[in-house]
Amino acid sequence: MNDAAAARILVVDDEPQIHRFLGPALEAAGYLPLRAETAAEALRLAATRSPALVLLDLGLPDLDGKAALARLRAFSSAPVIVVSARDMEDEKVAALDAGADDYVEKPFALAELLARIRAALRRAAGAGQGEAGGRVTVGSLDVDFAGRVARVEGGEPLHLTPREWDLLAALARAGAGRIVTQRQLLMAVWGPAHAEDAQYLRVYIGHLRQKLGPAGALIRTEPGVGYRLGEP
Repeated sequence: MNDAAAARILVVDDEPQIHRFLGPALEAAGYLPLRAETAAEALRLAATRSPALVLLDLGLPDLDGKAALARLRAFSSAPVIVVSARDMEDEKVAALDAGADDYVEKPFALAELLARIRAALRRAAGAGQGEAGGRVTVGSLDVDFAGRVARVEGGEPLHLTPREWDLLAALARAGAGRIVTQRQLLMAVWGPAHAEDAQYLRVYIGHLRQKLGPAGALIRTEPGVGYRLGEP
């Protein structure tokens, strides 16, 4: 069974044309689409039908999408991909900080959205395996949490400073393809006192990429938002 088999995908959007487009496309990809045009209906379906993943628009008629996301997160850990025409960086950051797993702007390419869905479902299926098994592998990069060691293509352990290790570990724990906002990384690595010091992050990301060599390309920048490890 692949990660698309029988997975329910809840599509939350008040635009009928989005449902007319995405419904058949999701079915063709092997998913079972659920339709909601309001936040209230979305929360009801999320509670009663247990979707594997939620595609959430932010501009809902009865409740802002970020507020709906906060309510959803009170009882569901299903991956949430925000699909919205709001393209401001602060909107993306706010949605990701509120608990979204990814953000796709409208208009979007169907192939890209399906790739993001597959990646999110893989992360959900493997949630906790990195910590339980002590390691995460993304492309040529292997991160061993228990040993606090990172290797590229099975080579010698990389010589990372404690901060560089903490930064790489934070990205790896989030899962390949998942955006981690600048604030989330700063809080995790430097603490609340440096939550707004984005320059710290840029400098250490640069150092980390250099030490990873060719594997440094696995650290992807989402301009003004944060970083993700690996391709979606």
